[in-house]
Amino acid sequence: MKKEQEPGCSFCGRKKRETQILISGIEGHICENCVNQAQQIIDEELFQKHKKFQFSLPNSIKPKDIKKFLDQYVIGQDDAKKFISVAVYNHYKRLNQGKNDEVEIEKSNILMVGQTGTGKTLLARSIAKFLNVPFTIVDATVFTEAGYVGEDVESILSRLLQVCNYDVTAAQHGIIYIDEIDKISRKGDNPSITRDVSGEGVQQAMLKLLEGTEVLVPPQGGRKHPEQKMVKLDTSNILFICGGAFEGIDRVIASRMNQSKVGFKKGKEKEQVDTDNLLQYISPLDLRTFGLIPELIGRVPVLVHLDPLDKQALRSILTEPKNALLKQYKKIFKADNITLTFEEDAIDYIVDKAMEFKLGARGLRSICEAIMNDAMFELPSQTQIKELVVTRDFVEEKFERANVNRLKVA
Repeated sequence: MKKEQEPGCSFCGRKKRETQILISGIEGHICENCVNQAQQIIDEELFQKHKKFQFSLPNSIKPKDIKKFLDQYVIGQDDAKKFISVAVYNHYKRLNQGKNDEVEIEKSNILMVGQTGTGKTLLARSIAKFLNVPFTIVDATVFTEAGYVGEDVESILSRLLQVCNYDVTAAQHGIIYIDEIDKISRKGDNPSITRDVSGEGVQQAMLKLLEGTEVLVPPQGGRKHPEQKMVKLDTSNILFICGGAFEGIDRVIASRMNQSKVGFKKGKEKEQVDTDNLLQYISPLDLRTFGLIPELIGRVPVLVHLDPLDKQALRSILTEPKNALLKQYKKIFKADNITLTFEEDAIDYIVDKAMEFKLGARGLRSICEAIMNDAMFELPSQTQIKELVVTRDFVEEKFERANVNRLKVA
């Protein structure tokens, strides 16, 4: 009588007694180890297919095309969009430059200065949609000098590595947006006597990072320790875009220009100064007075200001972009089969209140949430209602009942 043959894995050949699980199929068997290996291969292939970075722009794409894409998401701020479009375009040109070229194109890191809610972070997020290089947004407020509680500046690069699945070559050609860069300024123009571990110390740690150097990066982020395997990353081809509100720098600019409202320049004719938008006169000297060290300012050579938003810009933000606020609310109500319509007078009222609060585009969101909250709570349960028309009377009533006056800036 023939002895029955023991089943085994058709891929690796291990017998059933050597495996924990042996899955049977029509033509054979597979063990748990081969299943895991097959899953890893599938994940890698799918990731490379859907997340493949290309370090070149099509020849048809020019800076004007990049700006035209940004126009779909960001209202106004033409100067800032032009600078960013040129910087991104030239970044691709640097990536494609031959190593033996005698004339080496240097990168031009950007610093954006603008009031809260004017679109700094939105510009960064919008450009990320357009790019085929790794892109990440980090917040400067969490960083401290090495050796203190908080994150080291090298964690910026850890996040860039995570975005491109730890592909070092891709990460070395990426773009990083550092938000809230003004929060690491030192308190005053003179060097601090005591250690400024979350201000001047962080600026000093960023210097070589911005300029370009080889950095040992902990792949998973967190603090360095001897047992952790480090990844070497060259930041020479990484473009850095920084942004911050720099609250109070308008007073620094006014002091430098000897202008409280409208004044004179010595030995010159009277010159009218736009006191409502002093940021347009910003210079590296003002940044130094505010608290950025000269070495950092020198490594971010392109200085861009964002204009304050006027009524027309706020109205456009509500209605025009692809992700306009009113379009978002219409989408929310449409999911419950309710047609939402805003009358012109109601939109005007929302814009007027946003101008009072002086919170920019974020103020629009706060006002709209206060006005629409009751409707979003009640109407999904009332299946007989198929349409909601938001009038000025409706907006005024909901606004007065809502406790949003706390947002108003004196």
